[in-house]
Amino acid sequence: MKEIEDLQIRISFQEDLIQELNRTVARQQTEIEALRRGLQLFQQRLQEVERSQSDGKDGESTDFELPPHY
Repeated sequence: MKEIEDLQIRISFQEDLIQELNRTVARQQTEIEALRRGLQLFQQRLQEVERSQSDGKDGESTDFELPPHY
């Protein structure tokens, strides 16, 4: 009879662990989605900045140039 009780206790702990793991995975998935949205916004803004810089140069080189005092 003791073995059955031990198994029931182990199953109970395993069920608790599985529930905790599910909560952790769900939380991480939410965080990953938020990070992806943030990265997507960052990429869009970077492209906008690059476009605005290339539009404003009118044929000038887009390479970074050091100021004359360097």
